[in-house]
Amino acid sequence: MSFVIAIDGPAASGKGTLARRLAAHYGLPHLDTGLLYRATACALIEEGLPLDDVEAAVEAARGLSLTDFDEARLRSREMGEGASLVGAMPPVRAALIDLQRGFAARPEGAVLDGRDIGTVICPDATVKIFVTASAETRAQRRALELAARGEEVDFSAILEDVRKRDARDSERSAAPLKAAADAVTLDTSELDREQAFAAALAIAARGRRAR
Repeated sequence: MSFVIAIDGPAASGKGTLARRLAAHYGLPHLDTGLLYRATACALIEEGLPLDDVEAAVEAARGLSLTDFDEARLRSREMGEGASLVGAMPPVRAALIDLQRGFAARPEGAVLDGRDIGTVICPDATVKIFVTASAETRAQRRALELAARGEEVDFSAILEDVRKRDARDSERSAAPLKAAADAVTLDTSELDREQAFAAALAIAARGRRAR
């Protein structure tokens, strides 16, 4: 059986960093599924189309290539907001399911992070981790990330964005953000990067042995 690690959690919880490090540790391919939604939003924005155009968003999602992402562009605050909007559209999520499941079906396994990996995309994943942190901690992390890229930082606005995204992601009808029933929750609010990775690695090791 392949070794699949599903990591879910809200924005700026640290799930992406943990997913990349776990993938490197185990020598597995990694997919940040949030980039799929950011890329969909980016395609609409670049075409001058509204982010609530469901038909155009579905077409953009179906045309995505996993090897054609400009991560620097997609990591912007604007794309994060856009991703949350298009990600709330059931047809867009449906259009991206096969792409994500195909990535996870590699013989050796894979690490995927997002918001519905353990609940929808890979319900039979070997390991499921739900990474979280307080809204204030996540807003501070996002502010530091944006500042490092030279973007203007307004902490109050970022915190408001974090809370709005949490509400939108958790309350949407299609694949809402929530921990899978068999996921292990990891709160990184008081952990530095090394402590968080050590905790995630311990969870992954336990899950792998249990299989």
